[in-house]
Amino acid sequence: MTQSMTAFARTETQQDWGTLVWEIRSVNHRYLEPILRLPDNLRELEMPLREKLRKTLARGKVECTLRFQPAAGQDSLNVNEAALQALLDACDQVQTLLPKPTKLNPLELLQWPGVLRGAEVDQADIVTEALLQFSEALTELVENRQREGQELEGLISSRLTQMTSIVAHVRELMPTILERQREQLLERFADLAVELDPARLEQEMVILAQKADVAEELDRLDTHVQEVKRVLRQNGSIGRRLDFLMQELNREANTLSSKSIVAETTQQAVELKVLIEQMREQIQNIE
Repeated sequence: MTQSMTAFARTETQQDWGTLVWEIRSVNHRYLEPILRLPDNLRELEMPLREKLRKTLARGKVECTLRFQPAAGQDSLNVNEAALQALLDACDQVQTLLPKPTKLNPLELLQWPGVLRGAEVDQADIVTEALLQFSEALTELVENRQREGQELEGLISSRLTQMTSIVAHVRELMPTILERQREQLLERFADLAVELDPARLEQEMVILAQKADVAEELDRLDTHVQEVKRVLRQNGSIGRRLDFLMQELNREANTLSSKSIVAETTQQAVELKVLIEQMREQIQNIE
């Protein structure tokens, strides 16, 4: 199933010990780039969260933000006297090495990790709930990516249909174009009052037909279009494969344009390139 890399998900839960809010934002990126913003007391979640992301998503810049609001009465601050005393002892040792003793700032001491702590709560309950809520938010994110991916698939499929029609139209035009060129060549001979050499005329027409022969390019365009359709039906990460196919389609459209001998086929080649560029822009958001 085609998945977009752009999506948003949010979950919130309220418990006796407080409120947890997860927000996950995902945008397009060449690789998977997780960015985790966690409260200091929940830093232990980082590794399991990264592992969960790695197993669930293949590409995208994914910003995961967790906010924790303790319940009323749970947000009081207590001084960890043991940690503070250890910090003061370390400061005393440093003071003896300094050429000039300095005054300690109490606020700076309180900022030291572990000196201040909140009211006692069961940390295991918070961790368990945070992981559960993250899984729910991630599931919602994937569902949103899939819905947008289906929309992108529809847009791309529509343009593929238009490309198929253009290729078929150009293929139908080629015999008429070559016959028109033959008539124009005869008119030039007549205007110049040059005696017509049938062998020379056929030779010129063969050269002209070889220069204007775009059957191979049209066949490749059809083949690439069918391959894009096949890839869109696959599961997993398909964005890079689709981006490569857009390059190949553009290459064939450029060759078709360079071989054009009439304005009509040139215009058709331009239309193809416009459709390819529109698809390429959409594909940048596909995982």
